[in-house]
Amino acid sequence: MATSVRLDPAIEERLKHLAALTGRTKAFYLRELVERGIDDLEDYYLADAIMERVRKGEELTYSLEDVERELGLAD
Repeated sequence: MATSVRLDPAIEERLKHLAALTGRTKAFYLRELVERGIDDLEDYYLADAIMERVRKGEELTYSLEDVERELGLAD
């Protein structure tokens, strides 16, 4: 899938420099960044969305004591 991205000129220059020094394409490094970073982005933004629902009272939460009792792990 073709996608275009606007980069800050300083980042674009760093990417261009890296590509020139290593003989790889800028697209190679952009793919690497996305592939290596998508897990972290998903973790961060999905957790942030859940925390917002918790703050609004829209998400159920359970205490450790409740979970232990439900699982039969209570003292």
